[in-house]
Amino acid sequence: MIPDIQNYVKYNRNQPILDLMMRWVEDNVDSLNVKMVICVGDLVEQNDIINNGHDGDQSGQKQWETAASAFARLNGKVPYIAATGNHDYSLNREGIRSSRYSEFFRIDNNLLNRKAIVQNGTNEHGEHTLENSAYELKDLNGKDYLFMTIEFAPRDTVVAWAKRVASMEQYKNHRIILTTHAYLNDKDERTSGDVKWLMYEPYSINNQIQKSDMIAMPKANNGKGIWDKLVQPATNIDLILSGHISGEGYRMDKNQAGKKVHQMLFDTQSLGGGHRNGNGGDGWIRILEFLPDNKTVKVKTYSPLFGISPTTWKHAWNTTPRNDFSFELSK
Repeated sequence: MIPDIQNYVKYNRNQPILDLMMRWVEDNVDSLNVKMVICVGDLVEQNDIINNGHDGDQSGQKQWETAASAFARLNGKVPYIAATGNHDYSLNREGIRSSRYSEFFRIDNNLLNRKAIVQNGTNEHGEHTLENSAYELKDLNGKDYLFMTIEFAPRDTVVAWAKRVASMEQYKNHRIILTTHAYLNDKDERTSGDVKWLMYEPYSINNQIQKSDMIAMPKANNGKGIWDKLVQPATNIDLILSGHISGEGYRMDKNQAGKKVHQMLFDTQSLGGGHRNGNGGDGWIRILEFLPDNKTVKVKTYSPLFGISPTTWKHAWNTTPRNDFSFELSK
């Protein structure tokens, strides 16, 4: 599980840390028996800027290239999901979103994604992209899995699409892992309230790109809406992964069938010095180990950045209770 990577890609100096993280995953695909890599979104800081802003020194083009290049290390080695976050979109004044995501994250980039994909929806402009998609991995410890991702603040039509997919007869006995960017906060609460984002104005003042007032996104769903409309009515969504809000979060609730639904936040972008003066997030990643008993999941949090040197080995594992714990899935 890879947290928001925006603060790695937006600065030239931070990009090698993201590369180190993905090289570590690449090196350990076999030793850890990795079956899927999931990033919870905010792949870039700005979708399409070309001038130099006060929040990063890389153009939107360079940010997207860096994000795609990092994941390219995994091509042909393990399937992966790169969810979309709010920073991966540009809005107009009516709140309609667009993204360069599909230019850089295409199904044919990774043969293993191509083999695993079984469903995909469309973006706000009716284009088929991976923003809303699902991947099937069969017979993992004797269980079939469906890894589904839905866009940041999914529109009602996307929630309806995901609900239809989850309810299909062919997936009724699958274990569904859902990824969406904004769902849980660091107080273990599902996000609520109107979903808003901003647009960058076409001018800078004192080398600061001007941001618009927050713009409401039409028919977009917060965490509460995702739970009420999609997750709670389903019988086979077992785990939800999200980012967006700095920190860690976890909660468990039961769906309408009485089955456990585990919900997790993992976002380290504020670590390592913060958004503008830091290193991007201290290289933290999360490892979810699914044990052969088909119910126990061990959660570990590790930094290849700290782990690469004997000087910092002692800091490489975050063993606080919010970062090192276990939970049990319903069978």
